[in-house]
Amino acid sequence: MKPPKLHLAEALSHEAADKRIDILRRIGEVGSISEAARVAGVSYKAAWQALDTLSNLAGVALVERAVGGSGGGGAMLTEAGQQLLQAADQLAQARAQVLARLGQAHAGVQGLSALGLRTSMRNQLPCEVTALQRQGQAVRVALALGDGTTLYSRITQESAQLLGLRSGLAALALCKATAVQVSAGAEAQSGRNLLHGRVTRATRAAAGGEVSLALASGLQLVGFCGPDSGLRLKAEAAALLEESAVVVALPG
Repeated sequence: MKPPKLHLAEALSHEAADKRIDILRRIGEVGSISEAARVAGVSYKAAWQALDTLSNLAGVALVERAVGGSGGGGAMLTEAGQQLLQAADQLAQARAQVLARLGQAHAGVQGLSALGLRTSMRNQLPCEVTALQRQGQAVRVALALGDGTTLYSRITQESAQLLGLRSGLAALALCKATAVQVSAGAEAQSGRNLLHGRVTRATRAAAGGEVSLALASGLQLVGFCGPDSGLRLKAEAAALLEESAVVVALPG
């Protein structure tokens, strides 16, 4: 049976967006997951979540338990874990050089660092984190769009820690088009975002279908309407979106 192969591209595709690589690096330095979590400023549970996700993406074990020692044992990086860190360093250096060159050549182009983000989510809205509110085991993140409209996302505390979210941080709000319900007269509901805009594209099918809205911020939002919605081009409409369906991403 062949040994599992290390998938570097998958594991490093979002390296710049959170603390997973940082936690892995600290484990290699201190030999302890709990100490690495403390130094990285995240909970022990968040550190394990980071390792589980990173190992799943890499396709191989990146950390192994070390038995014995003065502390009664700890953790150490596998050869694959060390290779992943080396690749991460090289990618970070190359990426910084490319973005610096592009930034000089295209000084007026915004969001260059987010262009490498690959996802099936069609709605990708540049925003800024303005507040974080703990609600039980979750965190409600307030995200301001360009016109000041607030969009909310509900994520786990561990995810907020691993992303290092804080007020003033530039971010992207992502959501599937299928999670956005567009109608002519939607009303605000608890736990849901309500966004207003004008129809720029709408299906003519009686059964309903895809609709595009131009928001006040100038951003485009894609969603779906129900049967016989009556939506027409340039008509005012509203979109409902569950807070839990909004994903927060950080451009590199």
